[in-house]
Amino acid sequence: MSLSSKISAENAAFAPSIKVLACKYDGSVHRSWNVRLQTETAELWIFKGVFEEEISHPLLGVIRPGTVSIEFYWKNHCYNVFRFHQPEGPLRSFYCNINLPPVLEGDVLSYVDLDIDILVKPDLTYQVVDLDEFLENAAKHRYPPEIIETAYRSVEELELLINNRSFPFDFKN
Repeated sequence: MSLSSKISAENAAFAPSIKVLACKYDGSVHRSWNVRLQTETAELWIFKGVFEEEISHPLLGVIRPGTVSIEFYWKNHCYNVFRFHQPEGPLRSFYCNINLPPVLEGDVLSYVDLDIDILVKPDLTYQVVDLDEFLENAAKHRYPPEIIETAYRSVEELELLINNRSFPFDFKN
């Protein structure tokens, strides 16, 4: 799908709706939601989603309707970053997923979620979570050694971005 490289803030509401599919390694869909393209560059897509209903998440707590998710999907990296904002606007948190690079086909963006996540608070303290789930699924699905190595390397890359307050962790309320 060819999407314009930049969509102005005024036109972003008219951007086509994209369905995001977070899949497990076996191809089954784990979660899905809709977003709208905000920006596309040669390296990444940035989408915006708005929670329509209340969600209770074990790590993020209650996510209220109207919470905004700015989602960063690098085309050639094995992670994505969600920047959550309260409905009133302030930064709520960042949530990072370790995954295989996303694929955008038509109006569907899909990626294989490798289970390791990083929860980042507004003060940029963070916690790596779900390593046990990653190890269980690596054994269950027989992840090749290069995927396991890539997953751990991706965690290190994200930790470096967070610690250096590099994009997208350079956001200021």
